[in-house]
Amino acid sequence: MSSSNPNMSDLGQSLYAMAEQLIALENRLKTLEEGKTKVTFSAMIEKGGAYGPFNTEVTLAFNKVFTNIGDAYNSSTGIFTAPVTGVYHFTFFYHAGGQHASVLTLFKNREMVAIASDHQTGSDGADNGGNAVVLQLQQGDQVYVSMRANCHVWAADYHTSFSGFLLS
Repeated sequence: MSSSNPNMSDLGQSLYAMAEQLIALENRLKTLEEGKTKVTFSAMIEKGGAYGPFNTEVTLAFNKVFTNIGDAYNSSTGIFTAPVTGVYHFTFFYHAGGQHASVLTLFKNREMVAIASDHQTGSDGADNGGNAVVLQLQQGDQVYVSMRANCHVWAADYHTSFSGFLLS
């Protein structure tokens, strides 16, 4: 055997060292994943049918919660409170009849971020709309959806929703 070729003992030791490194990296990755905060919620507003119009703007309390990992969404108030600083993704969708306007606004700490709307019409039987945003939030920041005064949504049959999750 030539001296430039490694012997089987050297190959075995190299293989064993690589296997140890792989196990160490897998354990490190597992530890990082276990420590990652998980935050996600998805909820619908279920009030038995048409909801609104009201004389004032109202925060929508999406009361039928499907998922609330991290307990950051409060279904009584309709407010999501960021448990950790990070980048979050939010969506909201609505269904409504055309007899009243529909204007939903997503707020971050009382600051308007996104709107989904449709005007009043006598010839349009139903309207659908929605929007999505990615926001940088600090721990304690609040995100919620409100409905403008004199507007309405359909709050039954799984039509109007608010969801969000932590991206990073």
